[in-house]
Amino acid sequence: MTTAHPEMSEKTDVIVQTATAARPLAAGAVLRALRRSPMAVAGASMLVLLVLFSFAGPLLYPTNQTDVNLLDALLPPGEGYPLGTDPNGFDVLGRLMLGGQVSLEIGLLAAVFATTLGTVYGAVAGLAGGVVDGIMMRFVDVLLAIPFLFFVLIIAARFTATPLTLSLVIGGFSWLVSARLIRGEVLSLRVREFVQAARLMGARDRRIIFTHLIPNTFGVIIVNLTFQVADAILVIAALGFLGFGLSYPVTDWGSQLSSGVVYITAGNWWLIYPAGLCIVLVVLGLNLLGDALRDVLDRRR
Repeated sequence: MTTAHPEMSEKTDVIVQTATAARPLAAGAVLRALRRSPMAVAGASMLVLLVLFSFAGPLLYPTNQTDVNLLDALLPPGEGYPLGTDPNGFDVLGRLMLGGQVSLEIGLLAAVFATTLGTVYGAVAGLAGGVVDGIMMRFVDVLLAIPFLFFVLIIAARFTATPLTLSLVIGGFSWLVSARLIRGEVLSLRVREFVQAARLMGARDRRIIFTHLIPNTFGVIIVNLTFQVADAILVIAALGFLGFGLSYPVTDWGSQLSSGVVYITAGNWWLIYPAGLCIVLVVLGLNLLGDALRDVLDRRR
């Protein structure tokens, strides 16, 4: 009868004892908790309705959003045009649907890009520690000291704005907050038993980051992602309102607000309030859902 080596037995015990601690949160339990949260239900309902409005709406209410029709310009809401027409004769309701598609797509793509970059950067800095961590985070601090909108405006003015370029530009300047959040999480996780067990088993830093650390910060990543989408949509709206947004025939809610402000004194409310309401609802829905997610995940830690 053979006897296990004491060191190997110790390693096995550590791994067994920490298996539960390293297990990611169960998605089913989180969803059940969210269904019991009025804040989560309200936020998710707003988002679902806006997504259906933007992407399924054009299938039920098709409109021409490419050919200018000045004969029908600035018509008030009425028969044939539920929300009237804009200065180019486009149906405002159809324009809102198109603008919603673009705004949501850019917001989501920019948030995913920023969260991915910030997560990897923050995890590397947190695991490295010492001088490497100090240098990496001082770089983040320097970039955070620079006004975000200032840089985005310069780049948007220099290059032609497209949904892809706007997503990359916004995401390229939004990852800093994600990096600080994930770095803080990793600093507390790297001294946990399951990370020490992985090191004892000979795991490399890359495996520790992508197999052990990042999965255990998934709750923070998801919550941060919801806020990143909301922030990106607000930035898109600000750029469009300032005249640095997308060009015809592509549009977004901010660009529609910008073109409608010119007619605010003429009483053409349908050019301003519907687009503004869409922006408010999507940002409110994302913030409500993000707050609810944070509450649920914090309770389950």
